[in-house]
Amino acid sequence: MTPFKAAAAGAGGKAGPYRVMVVDDSAVIRGLLTRALESDPAIKVVTTVGNGQLAIDALARPDNDIEVIVLDIEMPVMDGLTALPRLLQTKPGVAVIMASTLTLKGASVSMKAMSLGASDYVPKPTTTGAISAATDFKADLVEKVKSWAQAGRRKRGIAAPSPTGEPGAAAPTALKRLYGSQPVKLRDMPPLLKPDCLAIGSSTGGPQALFKVFQAVGKITHLPVFVTQHMPATFTTILAEHLGQAAGMPSAEAKDGEPVVAGRIYVAPGDYHMVVEGTAVQRVVRLNKNPPENFCRPAVDPMLRSIAKVYGAKTLFVMLTGMGQDGLKGAQELTNAGGTVIAQDEPSSVVWGMPGAVATAGLCSAVLPLADIGPFVKKTIFRSGT
Repeated sequence: MTPFKAAAAGAGGKAGPYRVMVVDDSAVIRGLLTRALESDPAIKVVTTVGNGQLAIDALARPDNDIEVIVLDIEMPVMDGLTALPRLLQTKPGVAVIMASTLTLKGASVSMKAMSLGASDYVPKPTTTGAISAATDFKADLVEKVKSWAQAGRRKRGIAAPSPTGEPGAAAPTALKRLYGSQPVKLRDMPPLLKPDCLAIGSSTGGPQALFKVFQAVGKITHLPVFVTQHMPATFTTILAEHLGQAAGMPSAEAKDGEPVVAGRIYVAPGDYHMVVEGTAVQRVVRLNKNPPENFCRPAVDPMLRSIAKVYGAKTLFVMLTGMGQDGLKGAQELTNAGGTVIAQDEPSSVVWGMPGAVATAGLCSAVLPLADIGPFVKKTIFRSGT
């Protein structure tokens, strides 16, 4: 048993840094990714390899204690998409984050990988110079690695790393400091109004959560669906296609000025806020490049503010897993208008930031495991009522 495994053996026990493997055919990029990850003391890159076959071999070693794999897509010998199912079979429960370029092809492969079991993706700049200079990319990579590693440890009852990354008593995470001492406060379900629209907000861990919700809800024909997922351009194009496939209904990035029709999913495009304008007679989608809110564009708050004005009490809003508090202020306006808010619970969330914010603020009529959200939504939007 390795020192890490010994430290992590007991539920709630002490544990060292999150253990990561980087897989990329470029030694230079492996070095850049390693330095970016290890800039955070809670992360330790224990192995770097140059192709998918070497990654499988490394993961299969008896002393392997890898928790997260950062996996490139295009590599010789064995590419990332081919290696993915074999990695998951070799070590069930390991989190795999696909590192793909900011291209339509890269986005498409990333979404396919998530349908095959990858946990997440990170859009990778196309040159070593761009990777070296891209502070946003590095921050995104570190955040996602830590979020998925901590989610895995939470399931196993293992402590998070200490602030120094050394084995020892774990300090509370930022989310625990924000929400750990605050109970979930539920409000009564609003009167039995049949919703006129469904809105969903999500961030870290959101694509997988969205797929599960839409698969459970299925085809919706009598109301529109609005989705804001924190995601860059090109990736939102492919996300919309996959959501449509999961639900069996038309789905696409929203276009500025297009009319809102029932039975369609509107996804906020990367780098644009999506809002709804109009009256009960005719509603339209508007896109804008107003300043980011909560450091995000698209952001959930502007979508919800507009929906609260246009749909009011006949809105059902679902807050899924995500970092930060985006959607909190918009959800407050929505509940003031009589709308219904539900949120994903902490155990099933990768990051209980966005759902935790609305849950502990007393804005939710239900806080549910991810597996229960789709059935709840389906029952609510198809129930009888006026």
